Amino acid sequence: MNKMKIRKSVIKRFRVTKTGKVIRRTATMRHLRRKKSKRQIRRFKASKQLSGAMAIKIKKMLGKA
Repeated sequence: MNKMKIRKSVIKRFRVTKTGKVIRRTATMRHLRRKKSKRQIRRFKASKQLSGAMAIKIKKMLGKA
């Protein structure tokens, strides 16, 4: 059986913790930050957790499922 290839683009965007949670960064933080409030920027800095079907798909793409 062939070795399963993992998605390189997914490696850059997501990571799986030891307990199996999928962590992602928040969007809209790269540019146009002057318009955003300081409170909004602080909230965007925190990483978010994926859940449900999308988390399962991401784990499969990373070869962790």
